[in-house]
Amino acid sequence: MPIKFHHVHLKARDPEKTAAWYEQAFGFKVAEKTTRPTGDVFVICQTTDGTTMVISGEKNGEALARGSAGTHFGLEHFAMATDDFDGDLARLQSLGGLLLDGPTTTAAGIRFAFIQAPDDVRIELMFFPAR
Repeated sequence: MPIKFHHVHLKARDPEKTAAWYEQAFGFKVAEKTTRPTGDVFVICQTTDGTTMVISGEKNGEALARGSAGTHFGLEHFAMATDDFDGDLARLQSLGGLLLDGPTTTAAGIRFAFIQAPDDVRIELMFFPAR
C-alpha cells in the first residue's frame, strides 16, 4: 500500500491572521475556513504546488504551550524554495520574519537561510542554482 504525504498542520494563536501572513509571504490560497464543534478556527490553505497547509487555533479548554523557532527535536522546520533568494528573504523580513541563521551558500551554490515566522514556526528559505 503506498503512503503519500498529505499535509502540514500549524497551531496558531490567531489562525486567520497567520493564514493571511502565509498568503502574503508565499502565495498560499485559503481553500476553506470553518469553526469546528471543538471551538477551534480551522483554516485549510493550498501552497502554489498544491500541498495542503492546515492552520488551526486552540480547542475549547485547551491551553497550548509556545512553539519554538530554534533547533529542537521533532519537526524542526519546513523549507520553501525560491528563484529570487535575496528578494524573497528581504520581503519575508519586511513582513516580520526574523532572520535566525544565514544566509549560507554551499560549495554547490545552494543558498539557504532560516527565519522565524508567526507562532514561532521555523522556515528554511532555499535557492538551487540551475545545472
